[in-house]
Amino acid sequence: MPTYSEMMSLFGFKSKNAVYKVISKIVDAGLVEKDHLGRLLPPMSFSEVPLLGSVTAGFPVSVEANHTYDTLNLNDFLIEKKDKTFILEVDGDSMIDAHIEDGDMVIAEKTDTARDGDIVIANIDGEFTMKYFRKKGTKVWLEPANKKYAPLFPDFDLKIVAVVRGVIRKY
Repeated sequence: MPTYSEMMSLFGFKSKNAVYKVISKIVDAGLVEKDHLGRLLPPMSFSEVPLLGSVTAGFPVSVEANHTYDTLNLNDFLIEKKDKTFILEVDGDSMIDAHIEDGDMVIAEKTDTARDGDIVIANIDGEFTMKYFRKKGTKVWLEPANKKYAPLFPDFDLKIVAVVRGVIRKY
């Protein structure tokens, strides 16, 4: 969030008091919050959602037994390194056996290295794709998670661009 001095410049105000009055109204409206030092923070609704417990996928249980009444910050849960993280929409079905489907969104973290078995965004011979990274000795290749597709072996070059850290699917 911007500082009062930065907002003074952005709004074209000549005093921090004018910024304070605007911010007070925004805080009262619930659009932003302040921490104990007076710094502005996005409200809980921007990144936190209630975590009510778990749901059984087996035999039914009482609802009361599973409630924890906590919150989960989605940014903290999904994004470890914000400055290196980006989201891509999936186009294609080569990763369906990894439960990544056409139209899903993947959360990827920029890196130029990967471990055997990581799902990566890679540039293979000048084209980008998402596959499992495989390495055996000095040999590297990309492996789809769909039996309809063959593994991809680089003719010239294979560069790791990012490692997939999560998948978002909206129903």
